[in-house]
Amino acid sequence: MSRGAKIAAAVVVVAAVGAFVGIRFKTPESAPEAVAPPMVRVQQPITGDIELFRSMTGTVEASDSVYVIPMAAGEITAVYVKNGDYVEEGQLLCEIDTKQVDAARLQLEAAQIALQDANKNLERMNVLYASGDISAQAFEQVQSGAKSAKIQYDSAKLAYDYQIEFSSVTATIAGKIESSTMEVHGMATQSNPLCVISSEGTKVVTFSVPEAILPHVKEGETVKIEKAGSEYQGTVTEVNTMVDPVTGLFKVKASLGEGEALPNGSVVKLYITSDKAEGVLTVPVDSVYYDNGNPYVYIYNDGIVHRADIQTGISDSDNIQVLSGVSAADQVITTWSPELYEGAPAVLAE
Repeated sequence: MSRGAKIAAAVVVVAAVGAFVGIRFKTPESAPEAVAPPMVRVQQPITGDIELFRSMTGTVEASDSVYVIPMAAGEITAVYVKNGDYVEEGQLLCEIDTKQVDAARLQLEAAQIALQDANKNLERMNVLYASGDISAQAFEQVQSGAKSAKIQYDSAKLAYDYQIEFSSVTATIAGKIESSTMEVHGMATQSNPLCVISSEGTKVVTFSVPEAILPHVKEGETVKIEKAGSEYQGTVTEVNTMVDPVTGLFKVKASLGEGEALPNGSVVKLYITSDKAEGVLTVPVDSVYYDNGNPYVYIYNDGIVHRADIQTGISDSDNIQVLSGVSAADQVITTWSPELYEGAPAVLAE
């Protein structure tokens, strides 16, 4: 036998042995394992309330604030209060040299002298008239002169009192002095307030809402207010139904409970109800799925999964309102599994 034939025969023998060994030790194919039904948790729809809030900012103000505006312009000659002082109603705040007090006083003195002269003349004419020395017409003229002098005196007295009042600026309410611009030798004008007086006690928060939220904001509604990590509760006391032409919003005021420590003019964050559903059927938000934007849930019934298409309303972070598609007796599946589909078997978790 030639050398090449021997090599070929050896190769055939090795291949045959390898095939035999492979057939002998080949592992048989394993049968497919059965997939266990998914274990699910369920919850029946419950009746409850869903309330949505909208965040916005507001400004703290005193419940009663007065801008003190002088009745006449002039140089401020004396100031008796400063920012932060508490004043009583009628307390003197400052004095103003209106340059008209002296003129009013001179007119008053002239009117007073004229009145005295008219009264003395009336007394003399009264004696002459009684004795028949003057006519009734002349006496009536004297009486008219006395009456005219009295009117002129009263007018001058009123003008003088006004000037005195204008030059002495007093507090119209009791409270705290804020934003005072009063300085000695400074000028007081009728276009600029001298100061603001804020009453003590209850404060209010002023804020504005868009037209879409206005129907949900009613007097007596509760609002949550936050400032520097502290929470306060407010109550809506005033809702302006006329739109602000500048902002296009509606102004709202809410009384601030226990917020006396908040400074006037400070900005706070508040939350108001933007939508509300009371006494409605709800399911957990996580139990709702969507098919092309259409919501549905899975319901467990005697070990079988069923799909239920539903109609939803408003929702918060936990629950969603269900308008139709399920009832309070249904067992809504709240756990997720890739094995959930219509007609799939399922096992309730303990």
